[in-house]
Order: sequence, then structure tokens, then C-alpha cells
Amino acid sequence: MASKTAAVAVDFARIYSSLGLGKETVAALQAFRKRHSDAQRLANQYGSQPTNVDLAHYRSVLKNAAIVDEAEKLLRDFKPVTYDVNEHLKTIEAFQAKAVEKAKETEAKIDVELKELQSTLSNIEQARPFDELTTQDVDRAHPRIAEAVETMLKKGKWTVPGYKEKFGDLNLM
Repeated sequence: MASKTAAVAVDFARIYSSLGLGKETVAALQAFRKRHSDAQRLANQYGSQPTNVDLAHYRSVLKNAAIVDEAEKLLRDFKPVTYDVNEHLKTIEAFQAKAVEKAKETEAKIDVELKELQSTLSNIEQARPFDELTTQDVDRAHPRIAEAVETMLKKGKWTVPGYKEKFGDLNLM
């Protein structure tokens, strides 16, 4: 009973989104939940129906008592068929193994992403403010910028292409 109330209290939509599960995993879990709820509904429906048959009533209503005797004999001799559920259990175990594998893959991806975000955050926290940067710092970080500036100076170009178009001409003359 406690498991039923726990299952009702679980917000599966939030779990799916917070774990970042793939579309296949979410679809498989939803299909499994639907089959489970259908099976529970049918078990409750058939479990609440009466299982005894009033043969005395049928004897009084029907003229042919031999039919009622034959039905009584069939009911008395009835033995429920036992099914081998090992195949179903193997299928469930395979599904469970696949779900666990997908969950581990998702966990690994999240761990990698979390480490990357953590390193990015530490880089941001440890970075020098922009107004404290020097041209030497920029040259060390991006040597191609220094090469481009040197090439422009050698050719006598003192303006950056596209600068006037983007920022306008600030010359007063």
C-alpha cells in the first residue's frame, strides 16, 4: 500500500527533465508505466468480481439438469494452467539492464558536463578584470592578433578594416 502512495507522489515529468533522459528512455519508461497501470486496473477489476457460481439456481431455472451437472463437473475438475514466466522475467531484466546502462551513460555525460562547467566557473572567478589587461597579456593569449598587428604596421596600415563602418569616424578634421 505504501508503494502505491509513493508511486502517486512521484512527479515523473520533473524526474525525466531533471535527469536529462533521452527520448528513447523516457518513451520506454512511459510505456512501461502505462502497461503497469493497465495491469493493475485489470487485476483490481477482475479481483473484485465474484468467483463462485450458484449451480442450484441454474438447476431450478433450466429444464435440462444434465447441462448443469456437466458444468459442475467441469468447474470441479478445472485446474488453472501454470505459465512459465521466466521468458517475461528475462525480458524485464533485459529492459532493466538497458535502462541501467542508459542511466549510467547519462550520468557519465552529466559528470563530464559538470566538470567542464566547474572549470569554466573557476576560470571566470580567477580571471583578471578587463581593465587590468595589458597588450602583452592579449598577445600571449592570442598570438595571431599580435602577428596581424605587426603585419599591418609593416605595411603602413594604421586603421583596422571595417572599424569606421562599425564605429564611425571620430576625427574632428
